[in-house]
Amino acid sequence: MAVVTGASRGVGQGVAEALGAAGMTVYVTGRSTTEGSCRVGDEVLHGTIHASAAAVTAAGGQGIAVHCDHADDRQVQALFERVEREQGRLDILVNNAIHIDDSLIAPGPFWTKPHSQADIFGVGLRSNYIATHCAAPLLLKSAPALVVFTSSYGAGCYMHGPAYGAQKAGCDKMAWDMGVDFEGTGVAALSLWLGVQRTERTALAARQRSDAYGDFMAHSESPQFVGRVIHALWRDPELASRSGQTLIVAELAAQYGVRDEGGREPPSLRRMLGEPRAFHPARVS
Repeated sequence: MAVVTGASRGVGQGVAEALGAAGMTVYVTGRSTTEGSCRVGDEVLHGTIHASAAAVTAAGGQGIAVHCDHADDRQVQALFERVEREQGRLDILVNNAIHIDDSLIAPGPFWTKPHSQADIFGVGLRSNYIATHCAAPLLLKSAPALVVFTSSYGAGCYMHGPAYGAQKAGCDKMAWDMGVDFEGTGVAALSLWLGVQRTERTALAARQRSDAYGDFMAHSESPQFVGRVIHALWRDPELASRSGQTLIVAELAAQYGVRDEGGREPPSLRRMLGEPRAFHPARVS
């Protein structure tokens, strides 16, 4: 049983579909209930929570769409109260909801861009904390259980500016600290560095800024690939030993024997973009 936040489209939709293909019941959350309601400039980004839930069911699982604005703590609390009533457990929480400002890939320094880029700290960092806080009692009942934060190489190198980088670095540190609190419970918290994702949004970015992003698409991963890696992580009998770590999806896939569409093996970008940092083991309560 899984909850994937921010699953109307893109990474969240693909992860949910992959978990469905593994036979899981998946609650998909997001704000998009009407096709065409999400735009980047003049471009429409397709997808709704209902279409994502249908994709989960078509893949072999059970998809359940829940309209949820992750900027509203009451809606998030209501989501997990519903999961408890209907399922009584939660095996996997994927924290993927995020605010992406249209100016994210625009050239220029941060002070030339709108303040709204900072909204990524609300839906993308604070929302991850609130969702995991609300989910924790269910996860503890279901242990072994897994909390995943979808992060990025941008946590360790300059990518899309300081707001994006700080949000991703925050996910990595949140996973580390939650790993300390979950220690000995059977619940593992991990942050995953995703490679370039084959989504409508990234395809649009590659068209708009082929100078900066076009070459990366050759190394891209499908969101379903990420979902299969997450499922393999959850099934790993050594999962507890990984808790708190920040790991690279492509490297995990190689360890677990997971391949992308057509048998592709997306490469790790460690040498090109850097590696996750190691946090100090000191603990101050």
